[in-house]
Amino acid sequence: MTAAASPITAGQVWSWLGEVPDPEIPVISVVDLGIVRAVDVHDDGECVVTITPTYSGCPAMEVIAEDVDKALRARGVDRLRIVTRLSPAWTTDWMSAAGKAALKGYGIAPPVQQVIDISGLARGVKRHAIRQPDVACPHCGSMHTRLTSQFGSTPCKALYQCLDCREPFDYFKCH
Repeated sequence: MTAAASPITAGQVWSWLGEVPDPEIPVISVVDLGIVRAVDVHDDGECVVTITPTYSGCPAMEVIAEDVDKALRARGVDRLRIVTRLSPAWTTDWMSAAGKAALKGYGIAPPVQQVIDISGLARGVKRHAIRQPDVACPHCGSMHTRLTSQFGSTPCKALYQCLDCREPFDYFKCH
């Protein structure tokens, strides 16, 4: 921050980051996607933003870090550090309800299963066995759909087809 500017708050930073779109799916923000894991504003004015990739080696992470940097610097955040944290691994459980709704409105079926069972957290995190989900068509709402390919337009998605409206669509895979 510049010396003349008011100190920023973590809440402001979260709000600003909520306007940064994912480069691959521009209708969802990096916050709603669950990529932004933490925002810390230190007493000395340094802002630390922690991000987690949707999967190891995600090619969009460099662009996301640059977009976060640009968005915050445009609002006067001069002392900024972006930290990439790989553990715990990102999960679709971190997506917000608003983000899932935005995906559906864009024609991408959002994840339909919870991946992490936190009920026994004291004993450690367990991942659920992932079965082939029943996926609703984001176009017509029909549950009469079928998987056509485990690989969609990006590694995070699978390709489905609605057997009622006949439209193909991406499904954001649970992981």
